[in-house]
Amino acid sequence: METKDDNLSAMCKPAVGEAGRTGDWRDATPVIDPAKCIASVKNRPACYLCWLYCPEGIVTAAVPVKIDLEYCKGCGICAEECPSKAITMVMHEETRK
Repeated sequence: METKDDNLSAMCKPAVGEAGRTGDWRDATPVIDPAKCIASVKNRPACYLCWLYCPEGIVTAAVPVKIDLEYCKGCGICAEECPSKAITMVMHEETRK
């Protein structure tokens, strides 16, 4: 017979109201340069690899491309996949101290 440890179950409960928001724990933020973005420059659906590869699904496939920073985890996959290098990851100052 298994016994339930109430202390362990408390660690598994999600925080109230978080719903996947990153808050202030993200180390880097993606910044889009519209002058380099293929979709923005051509003003038509052209690339959207950032949208396709984003594991959180928070990149909009529209012109201009936007990233919902409220839910972005800062993984940098969008910047890695961007063929025109229009997305750069900017480190937060707090993490450099």
